[in-house]
Amino acid sequence: MSSSCGGSCGTPEAQQAAMAQQENAITRSLGKIKNKILVMSGKGGVGKSTVAVNLALSLAGRGHKVGLMDVDLHGPDVIRMLNLKGTLEPPQSPDALIAPLQYSDNLKVVSLEYMMRDRDEAIIWRGPLKIQAIRQFVSDMDWGELDYLVIDAPPGTGDEPLSVAQTIPNVKAVIVTTPQKVALADVRKSINFCKTVKVEIAGVVENMSGFVCPHCNGTVDIFKSGGGEEVARDFDLAFLGRIPMDPRVVVAGDDGIPYLSTDADSPAAKAFAEVVSAIEVRNPPKGPAQTLKMADTGGCGCGSGGCNPNKCDC
Repeated sequence: MSSSCGGSCGTPEAQQAAMAQQENAITRSLGKIKNKILVMSGKGGVGKSTVAVNLALSLAGRGHKVGLMDVDLHGPDVIRMLNLKGTLEPPQSPDALIAPLQYSDNLKVVSLEYMMRDRDEAIIWRGPLKIQAIRQFVSDMDWGELDYLVIDAPPGTGDEPLSVAQTIPNVKAVIVTTPQKVALADVRKSINFCKTVKVEIAGVVENMSGFVCPHCNGTVDIFKSGGGEEVARDFDLAFLGRIPMDPRVVVAGDDGIPYLSTDADSPAAKAFAEVVSAIEVRNPPKGPAQTLKMADTGGCGCGSGGCNPNKCDC
């Protein structure tokens, strides 16, 4: 990345100057991003990265300018799930920004994995290095104007989500859980983490809520269902929806061919589209285009991605 010293270049005065310069770069970068969404979970294995990747793809598919930032530094899966090829192109000058990978016209992606020569190499970093990497993901990258920045965090409440909370003001959390009691116990910790660090929670998603048979498209509850909605109700949070398990999602993720955001006919994809719409309504992109759409509907505008609080109780 750039030559930012991150607390390791010379005198205390030089370190303070470098830190101030980076703070200014972070402020400039974030000033061009309208909505920041942190996708997090209390435990691993709940499909958090799948939700993050498909959320970014779905928002981009709806015409929004989207960035996807993978801060799961020890297990970065975003690049593989999107089957992205490419390497980091060094900037032309010391002060120039680094271009993220361009997945499509509307979607830019940054992950530590595409900056590594060997993608199977383990990242063995302590907290300060991880914190600095996340700060540089914001300060050194040419995100440009974005409607949404979707951030995929590792499970738990450690350095990475804490760094995002401290680096990105006004970030909102989407918390992913599965219905079983172990996952729900951990998601309560994530909710309390957000309250402690003053991160607003956009809502809760219940993933793996039932199993979709690939033959008949019927749904069978394996881990029960309704747990995520119950937790949301207990904490007075928005429940964004439940997404059933579908073997095709697993295959698509392994093959780097997104599924939830592209196959509109499956039960899982339909459920996910409702989740995306709920997030879009609660976090509408601001600007003249959205205002015009709201005015044209003659109603609350929820179907067009905007929401008039005077006409809608959503």
